[in-house]
Amino acid sequence: MNKYNRILLKLSGESLMGSKKFGISSKKTFDYASEIQSIVKHGCQVAIVIGGGNIFRGVEQSDSGMDRVQGDYMGMLATTINGLALQTALENIKIKTRLMSAIKMDEIAEPYIRRRAVRHLEKGRVVIFSAGTGNPYFTTDTAATLRAIEIEAQVVLKGTRVDGIYDSDPEKDSKAVKYDSITFDEIYKNRLKIMDMTAFTLCKENNLEVMVFNINKKGNLLDIVRGKNIGTLVNL
Repeated sequence: MNKYNRILLKLSGESLMGSKKFGISSKKTFDYASEIQSIVKHGCQVAIVIGGGNIFRGVEQSDSGMDRVQGDYMGMLATTINGLALQTALENIKIKTRLMSAIKMDEIAEPYIRRRAVRHLEKGRVVIFSAGTGNPYFTTDTAATLRAIEIEAQVVLKGTRVDGIYDSDPEKDSKAVKYDSITFDEIYKNRLKIMDMTAFTLCKENNLEVMVFNINKKGNLLDIVRGKNIGTLVNL
């Protein structure tokens, strides 16, 4: 029995780089596809949102003088490139996948329509949501939360390179303490930067759980779906 039967997996664009300094690692993309395959085979319905930071990060470019709106649209296109890469990796291992875009790109992706997305999930297809919300000034964290609410996912699984939420950066502080669970209010109070505040507020208002975990450890995704206590659970 699965604890979660419909999930939204949030991946950063940087996670697709692997050991590269930019771009997409085919090996890392295949590794993630294999992890996703494992939960699809156990009957879990999977939707995915990927960032675009491995290709282009609009916020950083706006700091150097680029128009923020243009930069954000360029970032949305980067998420679509990542979505195409993951779709290819999944289909190469026989997982039926649909790429949906918040911006009209008929030649490469379906337009995002909530009912169609849900129908794809019900048929066992993995759905990749690209182009964020389709609007500038919103992060892919917010897009992931919004889509999760719309498709009635039970949880947002935020894959990172660390094994949960800590009271300080575990990569810089050897004494950092990991939380097994934490509330949204404690996130606000302690000013922990896990997702942007818009995304967390949406989660809190809609009672949507967030699980932060190490996506790079093989088997973690399946273990979470089946109910094992891995990572850090954020809820009310």
